[in-house]
Parts: sequence; structure tokens; C-alpha cells
Amino acid sequence: MNFGQVGTLGFRGDKLSSMGLGFCSCQLQLGSLRPRNLGNRFMSGDQVKTMGLEGYKHGGVELGVYRWSRSGSCVVRPRSVLSVDEVVEREGNGRTGGEKQYDAIVIGSGIGGLVAATQLAVKGARVLVLEKYVIPGGSSGFYQRDGYTFDVGSSVMFGFSDKGNLNLITQALAAVGCKMQVIPDPTTVHFHLPSNLSVRVHRQYGEFIAELTKNFPHEKEGILKFYNECWKIFNALNSLELKSLEEPIYLFGQFFQKPLECLTLAYYLPQNAGDIARKYIKDPQLLSFIDAECFIVSTVNALQTPMINASMVLCDRHFGGINYPVGGVGGIAKSLAKGLVENGSEILYKANVTSIILAQGKAVGVKLSDGREFFAKTIVSNATRWDTFGKLLKGEELPKEEVNFQKVYVKAPSFLSIHMGVKAEVLPPDTDCHHFVLENDWTRLEEPYGSIFLSIPTMLDASLAPEGRHILHIFTTSPIEDWKGLPLKDYEAKKELVADEIISRLEKKLFPGLKSSIVFKEVGTPKTHRRYLARDNGTYGPMPRRTPKGLLGMPFNTTAIHGLYCVGDSCFPGQGVIAVAFSGVMCAHRVAADIGLEKKSPVLDAALLRLLGWLRTLA
Repeated sequence: MNFGQVGTLGFRGDKLSSMGLGFCSCQLQLGSLRPRNLGNRFMSGDQVKTMGLEGYKHGGVELGVYRWSRSGSCVVRPRSVLSVDEVVEREGNGRTGGEKQYDAIVIGSGIGGLVAATQLAVKGARVLVLEKYVIPGGSSGFYQRDGYTFDVGSSVMFGFSDKGNLNLITQALAAVGCKMQVIPDPTTVHFHLPSNLSVRVHRQYGEFIAELTKNFPHEKEGILKFYNECWKIFNALNSLELKSLEEPIYLFGQFFQKPLECLTLAYYLPQNAGDIARKYIKDPQLLSFIDAECFIVSTVNALQTPMINASMVLCDRHFGGINYPVGGVGGIAKSLAKGLVENGSEILYKANVTSIILAQGKAVGVKLSDGREFFAKTIVSNATRWDTFGKLLKGEELPKEEVNFQKVYVKAPSFLSIHMGVKAEVLPPDTDCHHFVLENDWTRLEEPYGSIFLSIPTMLDASLAPEGRHILHIFTTSPIEDWKGLPLKDYEAKKELVADEIISRLEKKLFPGLKSSIVFKEVGTPKTHRRYLARDNGTYGPMPRRTPKGLLGMPFNTTAIHGLYCVGDSCFPGQGVIAVAFSGVMCAHRVAADIGLEKKSPVLDAALLRLLGWLRTLA
């Protein structure tokens, strides 16, 4: 389950109601946990400034800005009547028109798309980002309702530390001059598993290993050996300057500088976490725990999770730790969008791309639902590969590479998501922020509605909810087929029924009295995700049809169509915030080389791309 991305917007009956949006520029600072009695206040060593975008409104949608008083308190002050289009005009330095020529057009403003766009912008490219919705971020966005600020997706933020090379979110923000204050999370996740197995994944690696070996003392050696292999991979990745694996000058340069690290990664590229675990661990329950660890990463068990993906997440949570951005996850995308504009590029909202324009087999532009057309040297799609090749290129023959991709991977299931506001007293004061619940049967791990992930971001940042309230964001896997063909009345009734069952399970397992404490609730289904996040069947990326050969079958950013690139969770290295940010960095580097902003060698390019294509056929 890609808990770095999943979630849904806040809807009543899948109808968008009012939404508040804010901008803030603040200092990246690892501090201690902030007690709830500090309210909306936090301290920062630097003067905090706000973007000149104050309280714009479009219909029922309010676009406000975080105002900072000299005392340090933060409030949202929406006050305006400008439309979203007028906001875009101001941000984009003039109304965006089809007569302009761009170096790159990015379809979608998810984290992968925004990282690619901002990386290109700081290299000197002129970039246009086209976003269907009214705010950036996709499944890493936010919405506001009744005094609550809800993260659209998960509140577990990897890649957001102040050290190493895998802190890709921090690096992406820094590239455009943005910094955010963050709150360290002392526990990545608290597992509540069958046979009353309870495991906290502590921020400190030693504490986590001590707790795990306390539960499985007879497997101490195997535990250490498995996680040590994870660290071997993580340390190799963390030592490299991360750029495009499709760009040979960079690739060969890294190999000559760090041959051992590169060979380490090449060795593990075709391997899966479950196979490695089984080399050292025999206890079935402990292997099931490793499955649960990997399910959080990839929505599949350990035998189907690439070892490189697992290692990135299972180690980064201890190396840099999980750090929550003050004000909510949506601030990441807002800051990147702000930095994009400040670096001379543009972002246009309410811009629904319906097709990619081809000329003599090359991607040269896009067409919007309102008939406008925009043209660029390159097109980058942050849509899923299914949406890119099945909808935006509808009528075109599916390239052989994409046929092969769809033979190896299917769409991962979507999610049922519940956003709630509850009375604070229902949660014990020492409650962890993130929980994974699978009560009685390990075989239900991957079944729809079998396991539950819960985030309570107000345990870290009290300002996200009214005084005396907590936010609960609950989600569980759910196939879109369960929600198709229902009359509206039956659809709404089913949402309430399924949500009530999920909440009842949490009440029984974790929080007695939870139901009676609810003061606000909204439920989203896969249809909600599909509608508002423009994801085919509400999917959150690819899932292998059978046991994969690690990451060998995952496509990179280039495609068989000249001038067209893909970025996001259906590209290498896959799902998760840190993974899609990596995808964005790689894509920007490859595009920059192709438009003359980075060094390139056409001969080496062709040879490397043929080699990578051949390797994917082995999967």
C-alpha cells in the first residue's frame, strides 16, 4: 500500500464543496514534538514571509494564504473574489496562451510532475505545468473543511530530512529556494497484527530492532541479517548523486567514481525482498510481518516487492526519519508550485488535458478540454501509463514497450478513504501518529478491506484541527468494481455501510468509544479518486501480475514516442513519495539532456536505451 501517496479529497456525495488553500514559506527545521497546548504557534529562527497570493476565490473554492503575526501565530485569512484563472495569470506572469513555445509541458502536478518541472526550471528550461484541478499536489494535496486541514493522502513523509542523498523532497524544495519547517515523528508506524502481535517501528533503528527481536528472540540473527542487507542497498543509493539511469554520461561517471556501490545496486536490481528475507528467516509469523512491512511500500507482499524499493523505505525511516511538514502535506506541492513560478515557469489550473498532439510521430503539444492547444519541445506526462497511452493517446497504436509493460504489471487497487474529526479525549495522549491494523487473519493482508492504515497527523501538528479535536484519516484497499453500476442512493448507502464497518474495527481494536466521538466525517471511494485525481480506475500505480524480477521490468522515463516522457508511480522505481520524487529527478535530467541543457552523447544514448529495453524483456 503506497502510504506515501494514497488518499482522497474531501467530498460529500463525491461533490466538491468549499476548499481553502494557503501558501506559506517557512524554515526547514527539525525540532521536538509540539504539544497540543501550543495551538497554532511555532518558532522559527528566520523571518517568515508570505507569497503575494491572498484569499482568491472561485465559486465555493477559497484560495487563502497563511498569515503570520509577529507573535508567530498562523491563521488562514481568505478574502477575495479573484477567479482561479486570474490567480494563474498572476502566477504565470500573464495569461497562458497557445502561441507560446515551451521547452517542456508537464501534464499533472503530482509530486513526480512538480519535481520534474522545478528541476527543469532551475536548469533554465521554460516549463508549463497543466493541472486539471484547482490546486497542485494530486494525491499529495490537501483540503480544508469546518476548521480541519486534511491531507488528501498519507501523512507519512519519506525523503524529507536534512541529510543524505535520498532526502529528495528536501532537495527539490531547496532547488527552487523553498524550505519548510517539519516535525519529527518518533514512530513511523505502529503495527497491530494477528495473534496480538504489536510492533512499533521506532525512529531509532536500535529501538526498532530491540522491539522486533523481543517478539522473535529465536530469529534475532535472521532479523539482523535481513535488515543489514537493506542497509547495504540503502547506503549504496545514498552515496550516489541521483540522476537519470537513462543518461550514459552520468551513469558511467557514477560507475567510475563508485564502482562497488553501482555493482551492489545492479546485483539487487532483479531481486525481491521476500526472497532475501527467506534466506535468513524461517518463522512464518515473522515472514508475515515482513510482508506487512512491504505491503505498506507496494500494496503487495514481500515476495513481489523489489528489494531496492523495500530498502529505500525500510532504512530511510531510520536514517532521515519521518518528518511531517508544519501545516500539512499539501504545503510541499504549494511550495514547489510557488518555486516553479519564481523561476520563470508557469502553472495553469483547471487545465484538463484531453490529448497529446503528435506530428510525424513526435509529441509536440497538448489539447485541453476547452479546445486550447499548447506546444513544447517535450511533453512529460504525470498521468499513469494507462491514462497516458489509453486516453491521452487514444486511437494511437500501443507501442510494443507499453504492451510488454501491461503484460508484466496490472493496475494496483484503489482505496476507500475516510476523513474524520473526532473529540480529542477519545485518543490516549501517547497515541502514535500512524497505525496499521490487521486483526485476525494474515491471509486477509492483501484482500480488499482486509488491512487498515490510519494516520492521525494532529498528534504531531495540533493546528490542523480545531481546539479539542483530532483528525483521523483511514484508508483500506478497495476495487472500483465494488462501486460500479450503483444508483446514487445505493452508492451513498454502501459508502456509509463500509465506512461504519471499518470504524467499528478500529473502535474494537484501538479506541473504545470512537464512533460516539465523531464530529465530522467524509468518505471517498475509488470513483472519487478516479474523478478528482484523474487516475484510471482510481489506481495508485502498477502491481506485478506474478512474482517480478525485482525492478527489472519497470519502465523508466523515456517512451517509444519521440518527445514524450512519463513520470510518477508507473515509472521506475515505482510507488511512494520518495520513489516518485526520484522519478521526477531522473526525468528532468533526461529531458534536460535531450533539449541541450545537459551534456549528452547520441551514440551512447542509443546503445544504453537498447540495453535497458532488452533488460526489461527479461522480466
